Amino acid sequence: MQTHRPSGEFPRHLEQLYARFPFDRSLADDPISEVRPLSWDPQRAEVAGVFASTLAIGNTTAIRGAIARLAGLGDGDIRWFVTPGHARERSRRLAPFRHRWIRGDQLDYLSRCLERYYRRHPSLESAFVEGLSTGGFAGGLDALSRVLRGDSVRSSLGPPPRGYRTLFPSPRDAAGSPCKRLTLFVRWMVRDRYPDLGVWHRVPTGELRIPLDQHVHWIAYHLGLTHRRTRSWAAVEEVSEALRRIDPLDPTRYDFVLCHTGISGDCPKERDISVCGPCSVRPDCLLWRGRTVVA
Repeated sequence: MQTHRPSGEFPRHLEQLYARFPFDRSLADDPISEVRPLSWDPQRAEVAGVFASTLAIGNTTAIRGAIARLAGLGDGDIRWFVTPGHARERSRRLAPFRHRWIRGDQLDYLSRCLERYYRRHPSLESAFVEGLSTGGFAGGLDALSRVLRGDSVRSSLGPPPRGYRTLFPSPRDAAGSPCKRLTLFVRWMVRDRYPDLGVWHRVPTGELRIPLDQHVHWIAYHLGLTHRRTRSWAAVEEVSEALRRIDPLDPTRYDFVLCHTGISGDCPKERDISVCGPCSVRPDCLLWRGRTVVA
């Protein structure tokens, strides 16, 4: 079976899609819109980014609502949850919180892990960079996952709540998770170009990997950026490498565009010339390759 690959014109077509994309329209529908206003304070933005990316499950309206509800429980400031001295009140406020399968007791445990970490470190970037230096991006993500899981402080914090550890998968886990939410968090922190925050300064943008959600994976597969039909860390590496060949210094700059092309319905995920007609990458799409469009 012949593998679908991008056409020779694909880099130009992708650049056209990027250049024409209505970023402002989609920013309001993205979880990062709840974090960007905090970029003036790197640690506050980092804490908000951890919670926002952890809650990034489901449709974007529900995600943004969950982030706003959580901020409200912290008196309008998510950093309140990692401020020492709030343990009992924090547990009380979070107890009824629910978003999909994420519960308040899990977010309380995450708060405790972060509070302990920030006693000794100013930023999670330190943990990520340490892992990056010895194990590449996967090593950095694994180190970050271990901090958020509380692996080093479990003896003092006690066992985590049911289902907690599954919130922070590592690419080194046997399941080979695409680690979409943690990869998204790192993109927010590292890239200093719109719409990201750029509050980390020791991680090269060229090292980033694509946050492979269902929309990005569907589009990437049909553009020939990966031959893998299921989302996995191996698929993340394939898509990231394909995009790195187009922009070695900033391969994930296309992530927001590809993701929201799917979310917005600009990509209907079926042949529909009324929608697909203006799309810059239509000539590269598996659904359209070799087909003549009759006006």
